[in-house]
Amino acid sequence: MKVSASLIFALIFSAITLSAQKFDRLESVITVGESVHTTLPATGIHTFTIVLEPDYFVHGFVNQESVDVVVTIYNPEGEKAAEFDGPAIGKEFFQFTTKAGGVYRIEVRPFEEDEGDYSIMVSIAEPVATDPAARLNQLMIEYTGDDVPGAAVLVIKNGKPVFRNYWGMANLAYGIPMSDTTLHNIGSTSKQFLTFALLLLQEEGKLSLDVDVREYIPELPDFGHTVTLRHLVNHTSGYREFINLIAMTGRNVSTELGIEKIIGIVQRQPELQNEPGSEFNYNNTGYALMTEVIKRVTGTPFPEWMKENVFDPLEMHHTVVRTSPNQIVPNRSVGYSPGREGRFTEATDLGGAAGAGGIHTTMGDLAKWVSNLINPVVGTAAMIEEMSTPFELNDGTFTQYGLGLFVQEFKGLPYFHHGGADIAHRSMLMVFPGIDAAVVTQSNLATFNGALTNRIAELFLQEYLETVETVQELDEEADKAGNEAEFEYEIEKFDHLAGRYELAIMPGFILTFSRDGDRIYTQATNQPEVNLMAMSDSTFSLAGVDAFITFHLNEDATADSLTLHQNGNHIARKIAFTLDLDQMAEYTGRYFSDEIETLYTVVMKEDTLVLRHYQMYDDLELTPTTEDTFGSGFPISSVRFVRDENGQITGFKASNGRTRDVLFGKRD
Repeated sequence: MKVSASLIFALIFSAITLSAQKFDRLESVITVGESVHTTLPATGIHTFTIVLEPDYFVHGFVNQESVDVVVTIYNPEGEKAAEFDGPAIGKEFFQFTTKAGGVYRIEVRPFEEDEGDYSIMVSIAEPVATDPAARLNQLMIEYTGDDVPGAAVLVIKNGKPVFRNYWGMANLAYGIPMSDTTLHNIGSTSKQFLTFALLLLQEEGKLSLDVDVREYIPELPDFGHTVTLRHLVNHTSGYREFINLIAMTGRNVSTELGIEKIIGIVQRQPELQNEPGSEFNYNNTGYALMTEVIKRVTGTPFPEWMKENVFDPLEMHHTVVRTSPNQIVPNRSVGYSPGREGRFTEATDLGGAAGAGGIHTTMGDLAKWVSNLINPVVGTAAMIEEMSTPFELNDGTFTQYGLGLFVQEFKGLPYFHHGGADIAHRSMLMVFPGIDAAVVTQSNLATFNGALTNRIAELFLQEYLETVETVQELDEEADKAGNEAEFEYEIEKFDHLAGRYELAIMPGFILTFSRDGDRIYTQATNQPEVNLMAMSDSTFSLAGVDAFITFHLNEDATADSLTLHQNGNHIARKIAFTLDLDQMAEYTGRYFSDEIETLYTVVMKEDTLVLRHYQMYDDLELTPTTEDTFGSGFPISSVRFVRDENGQITGFKASNGRTRDVLFGKRD
């Protein structure tokens, strides 16, 4: 499951560039296998040059000892070939392939104006492998070894496994490697199992997806609209998202949370966030509630029912539903996050995840599950078709989600898929039903690169795909050259578009657009910068990302709004609002939410407003967007202050994407 709403948009802004400024520069030569330790000034750029042959695979890392860095690779022509910015501490891995021989530059800059120590090493430089399995070994190098968390890959073609391999460790403390017997926490990939269970029970006449959920859980409140089981599992119910709501309280999201607490969250909700069926808003609450529905209609707890009716019939004998982060699961992989000095820290799992997540399984068992999705033995083909059919919203538009599965197209090939992101476990399952193929990846490292799943599909399924890029890092400059060949943009026009725009679907999430000479770029709230390429006077693509921006031009070539095109069309409106110190002081005070029994304090910190909670290590900076409205970071991305008829502030409403408008009343 995804913990942070902002992660949905973080996928868009996966490349990083730093704004031009005066830097302290240092340049030196580096060789393969050489480790260089140095200190990076706050305004520093360190450049390491290396001579490379064409068609070489290069891998290395920067150990971020006390400074968060950005690594940029430049080819012999001086063009940017790749850019990397992952974890803020520990190892920042980089890898790229060479197209031409010559001198390559590896630039290291601070992510922000900070200074500290780091070391850098180019660990591998070798010819690019042509065999898919060997090429995959190159791509998985950072998960290889007896001192790093690991990964697992499964490829199915023509309905049968053709490749399965493991890298790295399932448990660092005890030196246990990833293997066939390792159980992986598949996070939200579990959702398809729950919807499959619901369809089995519907087939038996024990429930209906189109019945009011209160028929099964009558203690849920009546909000004046019928909320069906179907609404709950296609993310259109209007209920609060319980994980985001728990995060808003300041509690650790790994805290164990029973179903009675989740029901209580819905009971305390004052109203629906949207009319059921009107809006897709990814939500784990419905899936947690469905485990209780299954228990009540069958008389059997969800984990036992799944074992008896799904896992055992499919001979998935190593698969379990973990209902608590304290439950012992033999042979399970331990989740890890990056730590200092290239080491790792153990992470727990989410609490209350069963149904929305919680399934632990092996790659062998997942192969059996995929086989059943392609050629059902348990259940029917009609059930799989229903799971993989996009849901039609009330207004007649379609989401890209069915029942527990996203439904999309990959390089001309229809497929359905779902990923999982528990606190430090990552999962992806892609199924291509038209060719009886699938790709599955699992990892117990929080920073695992999920884009590798697409690359693996390119490697092993290339004969089926319309356009297959060789599995190299995205050549952003080639894309840019292609765009410029079709359209020549007058860069000065961008000055009329530059500014801050707020996404309507996610208040407080701001896209800032800027120009620096011939460079135009954007930056989202709490995200790094990414370059833009002009496709027309109003439309711009994002470097290395399957997304683009369309500004809504006025007659004078300015814009008051734009549309972000990625997994749908998302409107953002231009904002221009500032506050002086006296105006900011008006918002200070203590604010309490009866709904979640949580207190926040708004205080002045130098010349900035911040939101403070005693259980949170860092203050949340409040950035004004419009009158009485501020953007911030997770777990509260947007704050909208409320006034009475006399103009006095009486409270604020807090949102974080999946959970919206939680009221905090002013105490003083």
